[in-house]
Amino acid sequence: MNKEQLDYLEYLDNWQKKLPSLHLSNLAIDSISCAIICVDMINGFCTIGPLSSPRVQGIAYPIVHLLTRAWESGIKQIVLTQDTHEPDAVEFGEYPPHCIRGTPESDSIPEIKALPFYHDLTIIEKNSIHAGLNTNLNAWLNTKKNLETFIIVGDCTDLCIYQMAMYLRLDANAEQRHVRVIVPENCVQTYDMDLETAASMGAMPHPADLFHTVFLNHMAMNGIEIVGEII
Repeated sequence: MNKEQLDYLEYLDNWQKKLPSLHLSNLAIDSISCAIICVDMINGFCTIGPLSSPRVQGIAYPIVHLLTRAWESGIKQIVLTQDTHEPDAVEFGEYPPHCIRGTPESDSIPEIKALPFYHDLTIIEKNSIHAGLNTNLNAWLNTKKNLETFIIVGDCTDLCIYQMAMYLRLDANAEQRHVRVIVPENCVQTYDMDLETAASMGAMPHPADLFHTVFLNHMAMNGIEIVGEII
């Protein structure tokens, strides 16, 4: 690795450490214009199944805390986008079978199901890492033209979170709409797979710390607001 590459990694590390906080009260002033999209906080990515990760399970509490505070502040537009794969999902060519429709893996984690307002949340099922493709997301968005701020939380930073945040950002850009897309770093995460484990499984390695930071930074480069946390 050359000096320029090392300098860039140092830059990324310093950038992430200096992420600012954002006050929820500043977002809830006009609560009907703000929505939260919680991505893939389901059992299959947290506690059971081949793609479950303790790193992802670790953001369950910060997310539940944010959802609770947001609901109490008047932010009622909360969407759960969730992998709900067909048994023969084409995606299983790249990833092991996971989160199949009707299995516990495709269900919301207990921490979210325990929320007193859980049944008031909107669940949108998806069959790929992109929640806007062949789902009900666009129909939902078309009924919410008043929304000007989106907070994106969940997993994985470099996969479904990246796709969700970039989709909202680029769609707004294309339509000349001034929309805020916000990703709090403490409420997103990705899985880790080291070189040895990947080789034993015939998979590709997945360095979680690096991908988490690089993709957060890339989202920031595209006008997505990356904050340390929402307090």
